[in-house]
Amino acid sequence: MYKCFLIIAFAKASLAQDIQRVEPPFWWSGMEKSEIQIMMYGEDLYNYEAISTDLNLIEIKKAENENYLFITVDTKGFEPGTYVFNLESVDGEVEVMEYELLPREKKSAQRKGFDSSDAIYLVMPDRFANGNSSNDSTDDTTEKANREFKGGRHGGDIQGIIDHLDYIDDLGATALWSTPLLEDNDKSYSYHTYAQSDVYKIDPRYGTNEDYKRLGDELHKRGMKLIMDYVTNHWGATHWMMQDLPTQSWIHQFDDNRGKDFPVAGYANSSYRQTTQMDPNASQIDETYAEKGWFVSSMPDLNQGEPLLLNYLIQNTIWWIEYAGLDGLRVDTYSYNEKKGIAAWTKAVMEEYPNFNIVGETWLHDQAQIAYWQKDSKIAAIQDYNTYLPSVMDFTLHDAIMTAFNEDQQNWDQGMIKVYDNFVNDFLYADIDNILIFAGNHDTNRINGDGLYNGDLKKYKLAMTLVLTTRGIPQIYYGDEIGMEGNRDTDGDGDIRRDFPGGWNGDEINAFKNPTDYQKGFQDFTKRLLNYRKNKSVIHDGKLLQYVPENNCYVYFRYNDDSRVMVVINNNPEAVTLNLDRFQEGIDKRKKGFDILTGEKVNLSDSLKVPSKTSMVIDLDKIKRKERFF
Repeated sequence: MYKCFLIIAFAKASLAQDIQRVEPPFWWSGMEKSEIQIMMYGEDLYNYEAISTDLNLIEIKKAENENYLFITVDTKGFEPGTYVFNLESVDGEVEVMEYELLPREKKSAQRKGFDSSDAIYLVMPDRFANGNSSNDSTDDTTEKANREFKGGRHGGDIQGIIDHLDYIDDLGATALWSTPLLEDNDKSYSYHTYAQSDVYKIDPRYGTNEDYKRLGDELHKRGMKLIMDYVTNHWGATHWMMQDLPTQSWIHQFDDNRGKDFPVAGYANSSYRQTTQMDPNASQIDETYAEKGWFVSSMPDLNQGEPLLLNYLIQNTIWWIEYAGLDGLRVDTYSYNEKKGIAAWTKAVMEEYPNFNIVGETWLHDQAQIAYWQKDSKIAAIQDYNTYLPSVMDFTLHDAIMTAFNEDQQNWDQGMIKVYDNFVNDFLYADIDNILIFAGNHDTNRINGDGLYNGDLKKYKLAMTLVLTTRGIPQIYYGDEIGMEGNRDTDGDGDIRRDFPGGWNGDEINAFKNPTDYQKGFQDFTKRLLNYRKNKSVIHDGKLLQYVPENNCYVYFRYNDDSRVMVVINNNPEAVTLNLDRFQEGIDKRKKGFDILTGEKVNLSDSLKVPSKTSMVIDLDKIKRKERFF
């Protein structure tokens, strides 16, 4: 065994003269993944031939790029502390580098991820709230703040989120998902932060790494959870490695004619046909361009088939979970990754944190194709494949929500039948409770916008009643709860990512504190239903019993041995009278209920009249007086 010393201190690593970067910058003692591969970057590092350390040195690997060294050490059994690497060059010079192993929190490995008891609030940080105007523009990032430009940097940041955590908590949400916060140094349109330039650094226009950790701490003080938006499929073209790749196989590169007319050498765009990922009849060329093509020309496609890159991603992910105290991950463009590589990445993260949760963006329009990507899928097993991914996103339910509530008449396949049919296919999923459900997010048209609900509060109530009471993990998009509008099709992405009113000093309207009457109608409904859901466990994991909709009125129950809730969603422009004899299996001999939306008792002995375009959430349990107000 080689003699060797190792040191890494976050933001204060002691580096040998020629070493510019060390990643991961530090690690923890007592990790399941005790064997770590430390990447060192600097000019002509290939000159270092002898390395010694007190840690267990496993391997020294030189990449084809002479500016990189990959040093694998095993930290198992080593106590927290500072260790030293001695690096000896071919001319006999010795450099010393320090690396730190931090103490790990006792229960870190058993942290519990988000689940169906949670309701997730999604924010786009640049557009939510500006808590620190001094970092709106920074010297070391290219794009400067310009709030007048829909596609520009507007100044929202981590401090702005922290300042309004009480608002999110009071609303009834229990978890926060922020779109990416890592550095994105594109010269324009960098506000979405999906084209990352440094994956160990929070974008300075959002704050610091310490600010992000503080966000997690503040959420945990409130009993809430933090979900990181993680990107495994691609980085940004401005990522520091793209200027000096460790290996040419680090990213997917193309040398055929498909890339010759584009601004980036080796570039070919993805076909976006992710159906080829599970198509048993797919041609090889179609599979290649779907899986290995770049998402766009400014986002190089990472090659998870490259062992060095795959391990780099695994370590980076675990590093952020441990450092920031994360409670879950949302993985962008999950189904665009190389299948074997992304499964290995997911499996490694879940082995480190067995009770953790990861939801993948699986933007497909068929339940079988979405279910394919969930852990232990019987569909994927046909192809001897397992993603190990606990949760997927229910895009087919979103598809139904986008149209059903604008269809007043129920035909064979329209109106509430679309919603019903979505749940008919629940048998395809390996874990139906662990499905993320939503009416909108940062990539979809605003549900209250022009062309969808057009600010119609009644339609919003119908849709959110569904999202917040059916099976799965509900997610709401910031601003939907105040009726924010936006149309991506006519006015671009910036229009569906508007600034939250009141998040900036000088805003004429502050919907956080003094919403308008219009905003308050949406806000009050959302708050009431979310806070009811928070304390009603049968909605978290009870069984779903649904009835075929009639007259565009959909009825379902959430139930277990001890508790029952009846949900009625009348999408008919006329009142509907329900014959309750049909629903006795769900009512289970109850004679009375309590509609938590109106605060009124409901007689269930004979029939039930439901007003037009109205939903009811009828609690069938005995309600104590103090529980009637939320």
